Amino acid sequence: MTQFGHAPLVATTWGDIVLTKTLGVYLETTDGPAPEASRQLEQRGFAHLPQLFDIDTVEELRRDLDRVFDTYPPDVRVEATEGKRASDWTEFRYETLNRSPIAQRIVADRRILDIVEPLLGEDCHVIANTTWRNPANTPVTHGGGNWHIDSGPHVPRPEGTPWPDHIPYPVFAIACHVLVEDMPRSSGPTGVIPGSHRSGRYPPLDRLEDDDLSCDGETIYVIDGKAGDVVLFCSDIWHRRTPPTGDEHPGRYFMQIHYGRRDVAQRMRPTAEANHLSEAAIARAKDAPNHRHQTVIGLHRPGFYDG
Repeated sequence: MTQFGHAPLVATTWGDIVLTKTLGVYLETTDGPAPEASRQLEQRGFAHLPQLFDIDTVEELRRDLDRVFDTYPPDVRVEATEGKRASDWTEFRYETLNRSPIAQRIVADRRILDIVEPLLGEDCHVIANTTWRNPANTPVTHGGGNWHIDSGPHVPRPEGTPWPDHIPYPVFAIACHVLVEDMPRSSGPTGVIPGSHRSGRYPPLDRLEDDDLSCDGETIYVIDGKAGDVVLFCSDIWHRRTPPTGDEHPGRYFMQIHYGRRDVAQRMRPTAEANHLSEAAIARAKDAPNHRHQTVIGLHRPGFYDG
């Protein structure tokens, strides 16, 4: 079995070519300098920023997130008849920035935006903002414990069709984890397979819990960290919550921010609640002979970002 651990980042020679908004509403390439974390996101699919937030900020965030969990009930967005149990929703709260002023301040932190904007554009926005509080000493029950991607692949390709190294891989959405508590290996931190976001594929469906899964010769990299750290990864990268080690483990507590390009829809609320439709149009779609009449006008079943 593969040992979970830290594989060294591999230096590349792909240069600093990234996407940025430079002509009004258009994106174009530039060969100017970019933050190292931006280049790591583009080339390896993830970046780890130790101690981006100081302990006072983390404590302020934690107090307010505790308040959110105490004040707002779990956001149950898919009924139990669709394979979800009521207990599956207790470990997180959606739309955090709507409920927490400090969360709203953090999603606009310039140090984070300086990293994601060169890849997503200067007009990128938050598409989802969910806080996770996985309790200590409990097994993983949610789907994030299996290998998955958050969205995409955005440029799907058959296996064996490599992406040309001289062209920067397009990034459409980036996840950002702000660690509210220390996240040691025993807690089951996120593990990623470096470079898998460039594969144009999703993890093989028959190996979703395989500790030895690899992609193009790369194996798992486990991103443990301390409170105040920030972890970023591309939506297309193969990742999972790694299994906690032992019966006694501290659990996880972090705020998750998803940034997307301007033309990626916000998903903080389900489309049944947040849409551009009239009541008459919704009624006609629901009376139509098949469900496609609903999805074509934007009424989607909640997915990864929104449920």
